[in-house]
Amino acid sequence: MINKRLLIKNLLAHNDENSFYDKKRQINISEKEGKAKFLKHICALSNSNPKNNSYIIIGVDDPSNDIVGVDFFDDSKIQNLINAYLEHPPIIQYENIPFPHLSEDKVVGLVTIRSKTTNTITALRKNIWKYYGGSVFFRDGSMSMPKVFDLKLNDTNSKIVEAIEQHAQNNIQYTLDGVFDFMKNRKDYSPTYRVFKEYFVICWSGQKKVVKNQTFYSRVDIALINEQVRLFYSTLDEVEIRYDKDSFKIIEYVNLGLNGQNKYLKLEETSITFSENAQYNIETKLLFQPPVYDKKNLHHIFNINNALLEKLRTQQALEKYEQEDLKNLPITYLICHFNGFDQALKQLELSKPLLAKHSEDIYNLYKESMRILRKVKYN
Repeated sequence: MINKRLLIKNLLAHNDENSFYDKKRQINISEKEGKAKFLKHICALSNSNPKNNSYIIIGVDDPSNDIVGVDFFDDSKIQNLINAYLEHPPIIQYENIPFPHLSEDKVVGLVTIRSKTTNTITALRKNIWKYYGGSVFFRDGSMSMPKVFDLKLNDTNSKIVEAIEQHAQNNIQYTLDGVFDFMKNRKDYSPTYRVFKEYFVICWSGQKKVVKNQTFYSRVDIALINEQVRLFYSTLDEVEIRYDKDSFKIIEYVNLGLNGQNKYLKLEETSITFSENAQYNIETKLLFQPPVYDKKNLHHIFNINNALLEKLRTQQALEKYEQEDLKNLPITYLICHFNGFDQALKQLELSKPLLAKHSEDIYNLYKESMRILRKVKYN
């Protein structure tokens, strides 16, 4: 089993990006340009390495090679995005890898790309941003370039990638160190662990509360220690955890509502099933059912949100009650979108720079709303 933290270190030891890995400070697939560039790099790496894995490391400063981290990103439906935009799409896995020197809310993103076949070319299926449908990309050194070539794809990287992955194999010392580090770092949130199939170790922590004989956790951190992968992290949502001897299940809830009448709605279920042969499988299932509200009330809230954005844009001072309304702006725009308001999503996207400038706490609420939207959109 590969220790993903070691894998990232070994990849970065090559310093320069090449035809089997790329590094990015950050990605933004919520905007058209960022989504197009991400698809371009996926396409290029898939074509350059038809017989072995390729990688994108996210959260690394270029050219210093320093690991600076990014926000936790748990879009389990990213494969659906790849399938929608690419012909002969590769298999994609996005994982969040914690590093000891980063703050608890930061990780390094690791994207693993594996071609499904060795005799087909990955290409854009349709137009996006400035790239045309049918375009094909290939890695030329550290660049992802449009290129015309035949199906005789090279296989010069297999031995290099195999050696890098071999040097990143996990062992019992890394596993024990990982458990001890987790228990120490999360000691304020009742950390615990469980061993599955005498091999896999999952650690989790959170603030526990019991409601009607049902146990929930907030400020949740869950990690698969064997691979140094953070499975879940949130300071906002409520989470239900279930497990037996063969599986570990995470049920995520989101707090939605209007005028203080909020309730927790199921968002997504993640199930990890462990096998006797030291293998495991992760499946996610969207559970979210958008709440339906009175359109007249929503029109009123939608107009209030628009007025607040205009005040932020023109740098007008907000009244105390408007400050409270601003905290609800991201999620109420999202509710309006789910209830058929065509302009709500555009307004939510326009709010991003204004909220980021106004308050870090409110900007975090914006990011949480966009995370919910991503999960629903790409399901």
